[in-house]
This record gives sequence, structure tokens and C-alpha cells, in this order.
Amino acid sequence: MVPSTPSAPATGSDTAHLVPQHTRSGVRFVFRERGTGPQAKAGSRVAVRYTGFLPDGHIFDATAASGGPLRFRVGRGEVILGWDELLPLLPAGSRVRAWIPAALAYGTTGVRDPDDESRYLIPPNTELVFELQVLSVR
Repeated sequence: MVPSTPSAPATGSDTAHLVPQHTRSGVRFVFRERGTGPQAKAGSRVAVRYTGFLPDGHIFDATAASGGPLRFRVGRGEVILGWDELLPLLPAGSRVRAWIPAALAYGTTGVRDPDDESRYLIPPNTELVFELQVLSVR
């Protein structure tokens, strides 16, 4: 089951951040908090905290497990395509929930469990859900 995008009430400026947004290629996201810092562009170095979920709610990865934020350059293929597309839309300090289509994540390949090649950590053709916080943009 794919999680539905939360819908915002029709009125009230305090809920404007809950309006779902979409990119041309199908990434959906909702601001939990809109940051006020700089926005990334291709080549920017960013630091993020995240938790990644499968559609059934199972956590497949999180920066909490590694003890620190993930740092990478935007637009250089260091992360999934959906993130490279999403990050330039998020000012530093933002917190979002994002739905990344399979084609912009791990596609038809998925990610196999390195301890048991017969199992998948991320099955093929799986939309991914992320809680993502942009800590810094340089």
C-alpha cells in the first residue's frame, strides 16, 4: 500500500506548509517546516538527516543508525535521482516528507540484502518514503 499524500485544510496560513507539491518527474513532498537558509544547486554540498521507509512503514535506512548526517554534493549522482531533484527545492532548515517514485530511486533492480542475496532490502519497483531534514547547504 502506498501512503497517501496528506491534504491540507482549505484555509489557514499556518497550514500552508502542508500543501503537497510535485516535481515534473513525480517526486511528491510536503513541508513539515520550511527553512529560511540557502537552497542547494548542482554542486552544492549539503548535510541531511533522514529516515527512509518502505510503503508498508518498514524503516530501511536512517542517519540515526550511522550516528551523523549524510553529506553529499547535489546533482553529482552521489544519492538517488529523486534526492538530486528534490534538494534544490528545499531551503536549509527545511523538514519534509517525500515520496520518491521507484524510477528515481532503485528502479527495477531494487537493493538486495548483502547477508542473504535471495532477499531484498528494497524490492524492485518500490516507491520510497523519506522524512528528510536539510541541515546545511554550502
